[in-house]
This record gives sequence, C-alpha cells and structure tokens, in this order.
Amino acid sequence: PGRNLVAIEVAGYNVNSFYLANHSSFVQAEVVSNGSILAATGGTGSRFEAAILTERLQKVERYSYQRPFSEVYRLKPGWDAWRRDASIRIARVDCADQPGVNLLPRRIPYPDFAGRRPLALVSEGTLTPDVAPAKIWRSRGLVEVGKALSGYPENEIERLPSRELQYFAPAGNRRLDQNLAGPAQFKFSPNSYRIFDFGTNLTGFPGATLTCASASRVYFLFDEILTDGDVNFKRLSAVNVIAYDLQPGSYHVEAIEPYTMRYLKVLVAGGECSVDGIYLREYVNPDVHNAHFASADPRLNRLFVAGRETFRQNAVDIFMDCPHRERAGWLCDSYFTARVEPRLSGRNVIEKNFFENYLLPESYPVLPKCMLPMCYPSDHMNGTFIPNWSLWFVLELEEYLARSGDREMVDALRPKVLCLFDYFKKFRNEDGLLEKLPSWVFVEWSAANKFVQDVNYPSNMLYAAALDAGARIYGVPELAADARRIRQTVLKQSFDGEFFVDNAVRNNGKLDVTRNRTEVCQYFAFFFGIVSPETHPKLWASLRDSFGPDRAKSGAFRDVYPANSFIGNMLRFELLSREGRSQQLLDESISYLIYMAERTGTLWENTTPTASCNHGFASHIVHTLYRDVLGLYAVDPVNKTVTLRFAGLNLPWAEGDVPVPGGRVSLRWHKAADGGIVYSVDVPAGYRVKVLNLTSGALSREL
Repeated sequence: PGRNLVAIEVAGYNVNSFYLANHSSFVQAEVVSNGSILAATGGTGSRFEAAILTERLQKVERYSYQRPFSEVYRLKPGWDAWRRDASIRIARVDCADQPGVNLLPRRIPYPDFAGRRPLALVSEGTLTPDVAPAKIWRSRGLVEVGKALSGYPENEIERLPSRELQYFAPAGNRRLDQNLAGPAQFKFSPNSYRIFDFGTNLTGFPGATLTCASASRVYFLFDEILTDGDVNFKRLSAVNVIAYDLQPGSYHVEAIEPYTMRYLKVLVAGGECSVDGIYLREYVNPDVHNAHFASADPRLNRLFVAGRETFRQNAVDIFMDCPHRERAGWLCDSYFTARVEPRLSGRNVIEKNFFENYLLPESYPVLPKCMLPMCYPSDHMNGTFIPNWSLWFVLELEEYLARSGDREMVDALRPKVLCLFDYFKKFRNEDGLLEKLPSWVFVEWSAANKFVQDVNYPSNMLYAAALDAGARIYGVPELAADARRIRQTVLKQSFDGEFFVDNAVRNNGKLDVTRNRTEVCQYFAFFFGIVSPETHPKLWASLRDSFGPDRAKSGAFRDVYPANSFIGNMLRFELLSREGRSQQLLDESISYLIYMAERTGTLWENTTPTASCNHGFASHIVHTLYRDVLGLYAVDPVNKTVTLRFAGLNLPWAEGDVPVPGGRVSLRWHKAADGGIVYSVDVPAGYRVKVLNLTSGALSREL
C-alpha cells in the first residue's frame, strides 16, 4: 500500500559469449493492477524514464573467454539514490522502441535469492604495493579479443584489476580459522586483506557495506578453493575479481552478475575502510528439496548433498556446465544432468527449456548447415563446434521422451535430427565410418583428445548409438541398419585382441590403425553396445578388476591412458550399474568423489581441482544413489510404473523418496537378521511396482 518506486537496472553487454546470446539489449516491463496497466516500458505515455549509469565502467576486460565483461565500479556518495528516491532527477535519455518479441512460458520457479553469510575468517594479512611481478599474467578473454571474440583492445581499457593485483606482494599473513557467529564488521588498514570462508562452494551475487574514511580501492577476489592458503583469482583462466573505487562515504554494494566461490578475499588498497555484513545472495534452483535420501553410511549422504548442491547451482533455467567460468548450456553435460532433475523436483521443465532453445532458431549463424551448436544459447563466431557433441543431443532426446512423454517437442525436433544425420553422411568413408570430422572433435579431458583423427573410433561408437536412438524415436529402420554396420566395422578395425584402439590415420590413401589406446575408449565400446561382458568377458574382467581408482597405485596396463571424471569415470559407473556391481560402484564413487565433497561441497569437472570444482554433469551421483543404493531402479511417471532393484550391499539400511506428479514415491529397506532385505514402498494411487532380480534383470515380483 502507498506510493512505490520501481527501479530496474539493466546490463547489456552486446558481445558474443557462451553465457548469453548477443542480442540487442532491451528492457520490457509493466505494472498491472486489477487488469489495468499502470505503467509500461516503451510506447507513448510510458511512466518509466531511462538514464545511463556511469558508475560501472564500460571499457574493462572480459570476466572470461566464455562470459562478458567483469565488474569495475567508481562510486561516490549518493550514487544509488535514484533507486530509493523518486524526487531524484536523472539525466533522462530517449530509448528506441525495439520490435516485439515472442514471450515464452517461464515454466520454472524463480530462485528464492537466499542470503548466505561467511562461516569463518580464514586468515588476514598485509601486502606491499608497487612490486613488479616477474611475468604479467593476461587472461584468455584479454588475449583473444579480436580473434572472433568481442571486447575492448587493451589500450582502450580504463581499469585492469587483473593487472593491478599482480603488483601486490605478500608482506605478512596470519592464519586464523575463526568461526563467525553472524554478521560482523571488519576494519581494514591500507594494503590489507582478509579471507572469508562460506563453508561450501556457492553461486550468487556477493555484497557488503563498505565505509571509507578516505578514498579507497576495494577488491573482492574469490575462488572455489584455496591455493597454498590464498585465493588465486586466476585459477579458472577467468578474472575472479570485482573492483570498487570509492570516495569517502558508506556504500552498500552487490554484484549484478552471479559468481561462484567458497572463499572470498577482501583486499583494501589505499585508504582505510570498514567492511560490514558480507553475504552472498544465492542464484540457484529452489526446486531441489522435495526429495530425500539417507543411508547408514555418512559418506554416501555427503555425496548426495554435494550432488544436490552441484545440481541446484547448475540448473537455474537451463542445464549449465558450470556456474562460473561459462554458465553455458553444453550438450553431453546435459545428458547426465538431465537425469537428476526429475529425481529432485519430479518434473522435466528445465530439460524442456533446454530442448526448446535448440528448437526455436531456424539456423545458427556461422555453423555449417544442419549442425547443432555445442552449447546454446550462445555465440560461436569463430565457427567452432564439436561435431560429435551433437550426437549426445539425440541420445538425450530419446531419454527425454521416456522421462516426459513430450511427443510434441520430440516431433518438432525431427527435421533438425534428420538433417543432422544428413550432415554426417558426407564424412563417411569407404568403410561407412566417419573420417576427418571438422572443427573440435572431443572425447573427454584426457589423452583421448589427442587421438581424434583421422578415424576416431569412440566418435563412431557414439554415432552408431545416436543412429539407433533416431531410429527408435522416429521409426526410421534405415538408421538402425546403418548403426549395425558401423558397430561391426568398428569392432573389426578397432579391437586389437586385447583392447580397443582409439584411432586410425590415413597414410598414402590407406587407413592404418594406430596403437593409441585409452581407458575411455573401452568404456565407449561397452556403453554404446559395440561389445558386452558376454561377448568379451576377458576385456570386461580387465576393466572391472584392474581399472578404476586404484589403477594409479597398481600400475596395471600402463600403456592404456587413464580416463578422467568427464566423462570416462562417469561411463564406468554406468557400466558397473548395468552389470549389477552396486557395491563396487558404491566403493568407487566414494573413492572418486568424496574428497571433492569434503573440499568444496560440490563435485568437479576433473579428478583434480585444475578446472571447475562445480560441474553440472557430476550431480549425476544423485541419480546413482537412488538407483543403485536405495533401489529405485526406475521411476516412470509417464507409464506410472516404479521399478525396484535391490543390491547385496554392505549397508544396514537406506531410505529415500522422490516427488512425482500426483505425489511421492517412498522406499525404505533394512537388512534382516538372516541377511535378507525387508523393504516398504509407497506410491501414489494408480502406480504399479515391479521388483527386478539383481543378477538376471528379470521381473521377480509385481505389486
């Protein structure tokens, strides 16, 4: 009730990125009461007025290669009074009316924007300014400007915090590890810093109140981990810095863009300054707490929490690879992340948004006809694409149909899928295999990416699986026949009697199979049906017993290059699940993932913290725990069927429930004195329950 002021702040970047498509910036809003429009942007008689905000510097470096510009501010008292006081006169500018746009249904809930406070003060210290570094680090976003990457040339940039910070040398540091009970005020002397710990890797908008007695320069530096006890803002090849130039006065500041951090380093250069009420306003999916999982093993419970945390930060409106460096909707990543959404929320609305983004454009600028972008919505102005990533799109589409029953979306995408298959035909060699795929052929973050030409066998394995999926989705038997021929040819050429070889190269017109063998190539062969444990028991036994988290210690098969988290280890987990090796899957999941959960509370892109420590695909552990530990093998809301499969785990009990349309599916079990399993299952009215035999996969009971 009463008089209100509506203030909207708009950031329009107008550059290409993986995070936001380069579209003309606009704002569209209206205020409605009882069906009457009280105010609206655009058109005649608008009660909104627009001004250019000069406090945020425009000519700065990009935050990362994949995202637009970093945040650098120059503030003086009263800079934000326009937000609160309608009597403040603004330097009004006229705005052009933009053409009308098609508004899409939102479908997903708004984030709740909860505030999180740091839990501990890690350390404090002092710095010596104006110390020239041995070598200046330049971000990729700075180096690549002009090479199909939009941005400002270095000589036009007004402030370069990433360079300024390299001229500070450590002068003293004191480790504190002091718990913080609540909001606190900290006084900073010139050239001093403090490092704060949020306790968990989080994503959102950092903010605080800064009060300066004299002109000050304040930096917020952040990262997911500590490196040698400090925050390395350069670790992700991004500029994890927000910079403020402040005249004397008090300022409440909050970033306009979301960032990811467990640790926040506040550095004050120049004058004295106090920092009060540090927080991070979360920007995450709120629809993840309707599900429950618990077991007798606290490590599994911790993995579930870490998986849920990873998912909610990477699934705000589409499935992203990571919530910091890129915030990009990557294919392949989404194949695994999408399996988690219905387990936590009982819905598939984010996945629907994800596919709708690919459906809407008639074409994609710069990319070859029929090719799908490797991530979208995004810009790929240098023409780079991952040809084999588009095949994961088809695999996920088949699973989406089963999860959602959304035949309308799947049918609408038929022309794009069939066109994609037409694109690949021109790369088929005399053997029917894909050869010399263009652009960036990607298998996984390991040595496998070195062996992608001329014929890459893992890509052809994936190709066969995508053809089969297309045949099943759209009823095109010719695609399935193609898939069979490709599988037979791959098996004949790639299997050397012991392992599958990654590639063959063309020499003087002849295709020569190499000796390059990777762990992930073996997993592709089993995952995509080139072979099975029944057809190749010796190879399967080697993979099952000699590979995995202990191979680095055992040194087994040193000539087979090891896999990485993305995606080799993930495929290994899936193969163990298929074979009912639930206890081994449980043990290896702990070995591969628990140290991640303990260090950041989220799950990582690689087995080491050299890249993202918060990667959406890794949230798949949530799906794994429900399926292979709890025993909710499949929950099918389309056909209203719940399938249970119990494993002989060294675990006394487990319980959990997941939401479904119309209610919840709940399952609890415990070990009986005789070693059997006593379980109780509760499903909504109209649902059937099936119980599978673990070893045979055959139906043993139907309730």
